[in-house]
Amino acid sequence: MHSPLEKIINLDSPKFSTYYQRVLLGEKKDGIVSQKSDHHVLVVDDEKDLVNLVQYNLEKAGYSVAGVHSGADVQAAILEKLPDLIILDLMLPDRSGYDICKDLKSSASTKFIPIIMLTARSSEYNRITGFECGVEDYVIKPFSPKELVLRVKALIARSTFKQAQQNSIIDGPSLHFGALSIFPDEHSVMINNELVALNATEYKILYFLASHPNRVQTRERLIQYAWQNHDVTEILDRTVDTQVRRLRVKLGELKEMIQTIRGTGYCFYFKDEFAKNPDASLSFSEVSANEKDANEDHSNEEDSMAE
Repeated sequence: MHSPLEKIINLDSPKFSTYYQRVLLGEKKDGIVSQKSDHHVLVVDDEKDLVNLVQYNLEKAGYSVAGVHSGADVQAAILEKLPDLIILDLMLPDRSGYDICKDLKSSASTKFIPIIMLTARSSEYNRITGFECGVEDYVIKPFSPKELVLRVKALIARSTFKQAQQNSIIDGPSLHFGALSIFPDEHSVMINNELVALNATEYKILYFLASHPNRVQTRERLIQYAWQNHDVTEILDRTVDTQVRRLRVKLGELKEMIQTIRGTGYCFYFKDEFAKNPDASLSFSEVSANEKDANEDHSNEEDSMAE
């Protein structure tokens, strides 16, 4: 019986390199994935038997694992050893997994740690809320331990690979648009020299749009860029709209810089760019006046849906 990931990937294919067999899936012995790894995983769940089960399977796959049973113990466990991935229950006795995830994703030292939410809550609302909080994957109980191990391996491998791309973003140029300044080296945004608190996803969306001023970007492109470490098939257009809505609120008087293009996506609109780059004004002018006039109404529709 093959896991979903093994059904997609042909392990015997010559195109599937030895490197990825070792890094992503490990070596298989008697049907069990086994690999010595330097990666550390933190499991957070109030069910001790479940933590023991996950820990057993991950250690068998070569990972070092720490387990805690409450939200209050998460910070201490992270300070003891920074994990490469966190498996997080939604319903903890003292804190919601959503709140813990938000805290982790808002901290500079932990926001790049991939999170798998492991929970019995299977509704669309719960899944969407989890992804909006920043989780990279969502696994529903009851679950297959072997599949969970494969998901952990895939996420860690993807996170390691994407780190190089993240570095290229960090090393990118600072962007300045009137009162708005974006500093990639610090992942920070300032308006009139005052720091604006953005989460990682909001920052990525703003940076991507501002890096291509006056050019329309589809929701699909925003998903591919802002959710690089996620399974993008799980990210809905509504999730993008919700993140943009929250970003606009934080931009305050500058919220109109992000224009909604009905049926397509979004555009970072900055008039001064027209003088600097005539091609940019041409690309934006291709959007009809009717569509631009409808932006505000469409934005209000998105806000009501997201709420």
